[in-house]
Amino acid sequence: MAGAGAFGRNHLRVYRELETAGLGVALAAVVEPDLGSAAEAAAKYAVPVFSSVRELLAAGLALDAASVAVPTVHHHAVASALLDAGLDLLVEKPLAASLAEADEMLALTEKHHRILQPGHLERFNPAVLAVEPKLRRPMFFEAHRLSLFTPRALDVDVVLDLMIHDLDIVLSFAASPVREVRAVGLPILSPKVDIANVRVEFESGCVANFTASRVSTERVRKLRFFEPRQYVSIDYARQDLLVIRLDAPSASAGLPPEIAAAIASGKADPALLARLAAAGGSAGPAPGLSFAKPQVTPGEPLRLEIESFLDSVRTRRQPRVTARQGRNALALALQIHASMAAHAHRAGLDDFFETGA
Repeated sequence: MAGAGAFGRNHLRVYRELETAGLGVALAAVVEPDLGSAAEAAAKYAVPVFSSVRELLAAGLALDAASVAVPTVHHHAVASALLDAGLDLLVEKPLAASLAEADEMLALTEKHHRILQPGHLERFNPAVLAVEPKLRRPMFFEAHRLSLFTPRALDVDVVLDLMIHDLDIVLSFAASPVREVRAVGLPILSPKVDIANVRVEFESGCVANFTASRVSTERVRKLRFFEPRQYVSIDYARQDLLVIRLDAPSASAGLPPEIAAAIASGKADPALLARLAAAGGSAGPAPGLSFAKPQVTPGEPLRLEIESFLDSVRTRRQPRVTARQGRNALALALQIHASMAAHAHRAGLDDFFETGA
């Protein structure tokens, strides 16, 4: 385990839980340069703790795989050393601080025939796992990810810290190249962008709106998307899934023509559907609409992610989230940085605007 800080502690906990459950994994060592975090990890997990990857590798331990949860700026150096040493890696998001570093990491995985899985945690959210088989043709996304301010992860801006989860999922669901990006972002409580709003249009005609904030007064993690004749709402935090359908052309008979047309085309907005749902009242759904809450099997996304990673290590199968997908999410995030910087220049905000890792 490389990194025993805020999120690395969660990885350590899960690996020890899997080890205790007899699931074929043993926590062997930790790399952590911070003395306080290193002492805590050594006392809690009773494993050797090293101050650097070089010290770890010099110890000659028998190692197969590692999680990398160090600050983003160090992802490339730490991952490269471990890949050269023959380890398979789960690297926390974002995959790297730049596309050049990400490409070098991908090249090393090919050279050494290693597994490299980016830590896009929400891809393992049970609500996301439940909705994927039901995808039709998503044409409009609304993503909101709001968080209270904490000093964690201030080495990157809100796009690479929070929004990148939704960028990865929408890229996976939309399955289309990006055509255009428009973005605005502002630093509020840190030197980097703390709140951002983004509009992405894909070559397929699909459009996605993203809002991310780490200076909010509430916690929100939701994704809603519209397909022809279907609306899907995902609440990541509650692991909850709602599907609203216009079941058949004849079912729209009870709806105003403009509303039926909007639903059928996948362009109805969430407020519209909320009003329709409320209109059903105790008598049931509004005419022409069916409401379903597909079964979601609860689970901790991080544990599901690590179990999936370990399965890839054992079977040599491609990870559920590939290194290339991690690179694509990073590429889109960097496009967003460029768009935000251009907007800041037009608005005369260059003096206090900073993006990136």
